[in-house]
Amino acid sequence: METNNGSADTDFILLGFSDRPQLEPIISAIVFIFYIVALVGNTTIILVSYLDPQLHTPMYFFLSNLSFLDLCYTTSIIPQMLVNLWGPRKSITYGGCVLQFFFALDLGATECLLLAVMAYDRYAAVCQPLHYTVIMHPQLCHRMVLTTWLGGLGSALILCSLTLKLPRCGHRAVDNFFCEMPALIKMACVYSKVIEIVVFALGVIFLLVPLSLILISYGVITQAVMKIKSTAKWQKILNTCGSHLTVVTIFYGTAIYMYMKPQHTTSQNEGKFLTLFYTIVTPSLNPLIYTLRNKDVKSALQIALGRGSKDVLSGSC
Repeated sequence: METNNGSADTDFILLGFSDRPQLEPIISAIVFIFYIVALVGNTTIILVSYLDPQLHTPMYFFLSNLSFLDLCYTTSIIPQMLVNLWGPRKSITYGGCVLQFFFALDLGATECLLLAVMAYDRYAAVCQPLHYTVIMHPQLCHRMVLTTWLGGLGSALILCSLTLKLPRCGHRAVDNFFCEMPALIKMACVYSKVIEIVVFALGVIFLLVPLSLILISYGVITQAVMKIKSTAKWQKILNTCGSHLTVVTIFYGTAIYMYMKPQHTTSQNEGKFLTLFYTIVTPSLNPLIYTLRNKDVKSALQIALGRGSKDVLSGSC
């Protein structure tokens, strides 16, 4: 694009892994498998949480929102990525790039806040069990989720407006497999101190602050768990909180490494593979982590499958 940002309908080239063509078939197969897992797993969690009355609790309300976020997040990235990996053209329209960039920022920032909200929910459940239903009443839960969505929307609007105003001087090649902010900033032909400051500030707000609150919550939870004498309750709490901590470690670890480090210290290939991990692998692992480590979800799923098989048998008769 020219210094005046040129024609808005000029396609961008997503370089992806074109510098390693021998890896593209392997990467496309792995990505496709993870995408199917993400679709099936997250959809299952949403349906089970909605259909089973025993799962109509704040924890599963937040979990359903997390699954919905992951569904939208992966769908905004993977289909275009697979088209580029399978086809001869590796392009994306300007409008498609803007939408992909916006939704990736919006949904990613929302998930950062939502994971912190889920940690607070676990703190209230473990440390304030007698007052849990009073503290986490439905109105508060809905307000908290709405706040996370609005927070993500606000950050996406700020970063999109700043990034898309940068002059690109005819550069059309995005050195990534989707339109992500670091790759788009590197396309610019000018250096913007303002964007660097804004990105760092939002990184603190959406990454470091939520992570700190999560660690504090689980520090308090750990102290409370150590006082519990019932082995069954102790194991149930660890299973529930352990699944959340696993998601937190994977998600925040890779995101902080990518966004809170100076961009010049991360090689482009390293950045691509880390981006591949936290944009595709993590959303696929979330439903597996929660269902495999959580007896409530497994029981509800078994009941739902049992009802489905009975309905099929009765219908055939």
